Amino acid sequence: MIEGYRPHSAHWGPFHAAYAGDGLDVRPDPRDPAPSPLLRNIPAALDERLRVLAPYARRGWLDGGPGADGRRGHDEYVRLSWPEAIELAAAELDRCRRTFGNTALYGGSYGWGSAGRFHHPQSQIHRFLNVLGGCVRSVGNYSFGASAPLLRHVVGGLEPLDNPTSWPVLAEHTEHFVCVGGMPAKNAQVNAGGAARHTVPGHLRAARARGARFTLISPLRDDLAAELDAEWLPVVPGTDTALLLALSQTIVDRGLHDENFLRTHCTGFDRLRDYLFGADDGVVKDAAWAAALTGIDAATIVRLAGQMAARRTMVTLSWSLQRSRHGEQPVWAGIALACVLGQIGLPGGGFGHGYGSSAGVGEGSLPYPLPTLPQGRNPVEEYIPVARVADMLLEPGQEYDFDGQRRRYPGIRLVYWAGGNPFHHHQDLTRLRRAFARPDTVIAHEQFWTAMARHADLVLPATTTLERDDLGCARQDSALIAMHRVAPPLGEARSDFAIFRALAAELGVEQEFTGGRGEREWIEHLYEDWRARLPGELDPGLDFAAFWQAGRIELPGKPARHVLYEDFRADPRRHRLSTPSGLIELYSAEIASYGYADCPGHPAWLAPEELAEPLGDGEFPLLLVANNPATRLHSQLDHGATSAEAKVHGREPLRLHPDDAAARGLAGGDLVRVTSATGSALAGLVLSDAVRPGVAQLSTGAWFDPSAPEVATCVHGNPNVLTRDVGTSRLAQGCTGQLTRVQVEAFTGTPPPVRAHEPPRGVDA
Repeated sequence: MIEGYRPHSAHWGPFHAAYAGDGLDVRPDPRDPAPSPLLRNIPAALDERLRVLAPYARRGWLDGGPGADGRRGHDEYVRLSWPEAIELAAAELDRCRRTFGNTALYGGSYGWGSAGRFHHPQSQIHRFLNVLGGCVRSVGNYSFGASAPLLRHVVGGLEPLDNPTSWPVLAEHTEHFVCVGGMPAKNAQVNAGGAARHTVPGHLRAARARGARFTLISPLRDDLAAELDAEWLPVVPGTDTALLLALSQTIVDRGLHDENFLRTHCTGFDRLRDYLFGADDGVVKDAAWAAALTGIDAATIVRLAGQMAARRTMVTLSWSLQRSRHGEQPVWAGIALACVLGQIGLPGGGFGHGYGSSAGVGEGSLPYPLPTLPQGRNPVEEYIPVARVADMLLEPGQEYDFDGQRRRYPGIRLVYWAGGNPFHHHQDLTRLRRAFARPDTVIAHEQFWTAMARHADLVLPATTTLERDDLGCARQDSALIAMHRVAPPLGEARSDFAIFRALAAELGVEQEFTGGRGEREWIEHLYEDWRARLPGELDPGLDFAAFWQAGRIELPGKPARHVLYEDFRADPRRHRLSTPSGLIELYSAEIASYGYADCPGHPAWLAPEELAEPLGDGEFPLLLVANNPATRLHSQLDHGATSAEAKVHGREPLRLHPDDAAARGLAGGDLVRVTSATGSALAGLVLSDAVRPGVAQLSTGAWFDPSAPEVATCVHGNPNVLTRDVGTSRLAQGCTGQLTRVQVEAFTGTPPPVRAHEPPRGVDA
């Protein structure tokens, strides 16, 4: 440990911190070869100006009682004492579950609430609601919601996401990285449970030094580090599937495919080949066909196909590819391309899904579970795909399709949210606001006055990780971190556990929730229980007291080398995949049986609505890419130093190619208004030739600010006011927040102030 500093960890990795009451000093862990610059945002977690410092109730709910209310989001708040807040929350929970049943409760949360494993909000809220009889839950995620159901059908599981070929193998063996969607360094800085060592940049540099070549397929040139000297193919966003299909068709047409691998390890290639060569629709999916859609000339596509077939090639598919309409298709088409090449299961060849999307992808996986708070059993069987939350609240009783099932949205009376901010993750925020006006009551644990807090009826102040002890770790990581409390709780903030404990006591289930343990007892129990379950040779040899004093232990047992599907390649009969055929399904009879026009039985080109008109045409001529930010994780600590420094006029920067700016009479630094069929946003303009012409780029995560609706839906630059709230397909119902059509124009009026980082009315600033 660094003298005078306490060890801690966050999604950006371990660090040491010292708090003097007037500020927090954060120092990266000296063992990290490439610590994240996003650690500079962490001191903002203790900025009292934005924190929820006491319990509050929304005025309209407090005076008028539970019920649908369109004032959520712009009402004033009334301060409560903790006993008042607990009594009100417990009474409303009890009323809703007794009157309407537990299927009327929705337990909302998301997995990035904390790198700690005890104070993990998603686990805490599920444990609490489960002891009350359960709740409606969500399944899947916004990150790769389209991919997960598809992968289960095509390869029988999530190993391409959870444990693809490891980075050391790629650095040593891959000769050609074909990076579809890129491998942006910004995303490889973060992992849900932290990242003790950031190794991705070093592995990529090692591969390049060895002679590996890189091809970047993305509308953004900086989706791959410049030092890798990649060939950039600036594809039209949303057309990756067409390009991947054309590469497969070209390889097969020239006889460069691996016929034996396709026969012994795959099923359905005959159906896919018929599609590629136009037997079904008369359209050959060749390079010339793809060139007209993708903006990549046919000769380049043909050349790339030959290069891929001639070298040990890794097809990397970013998570961003599948966050748009028909997002299942580029993932399936990428897997099909890797099958056509026949290198799956070879060191450095095949495909991977998510390299560069998270620090953990490609780091290998520990062969044992980590300390985890048990959530108990949820007796409620109702659930929704996570990205369909607005549909659920707006359309109770409505039927919908999901992965072969015909389901019905439950009627939700009470939303209880702890961890995560749906006004960051979700699309069409105007529609989401209407959805949050529908329940009788919304309760939220919040650390800051985010849009989620402003749309809640009861806001209960939660501590940040800096204000509590915990255990930090991830299955793909190499260390277990003792997360020492760095600062005392600000104001009246309490941990999620303490809040739920008080509610459980009020409702008569305290023992069931706590298991008879306090917070420190739980942390010690989780550590010792985990240690007792380890094989003897992997025991770190430190009891909890010794571990806590040391601040960190290395996690043994992670394989140094892993090749995705290596055993399957060697013997596909003995190492069958968990698909109906036991093979990779290039045609899925099960998916085909669902009869979904938006997800047929093999990978197919299905033009997204965003490409109904060519780029440059129509009311909204530009195609917006709403990607993850480089200056923060999602919307976390948007007011932090690194995030704030990137703002333009205090608003999120929007990037345009200089030619697109010139055509609109715009210059760098201008304040612009971005409009779509869904909404509008103000942003600060940045010119960059790293953005494909015809494309605008505006990152997610600026805190939603609807304070001047006469000017824009969000005056701070949140792109989710511009995106459509529709599912990827009836198969996965994933998030489609990556792409939308927009227009960008100069804003000439008096710009309204940004109020996203101010408390609402009734709260002392």
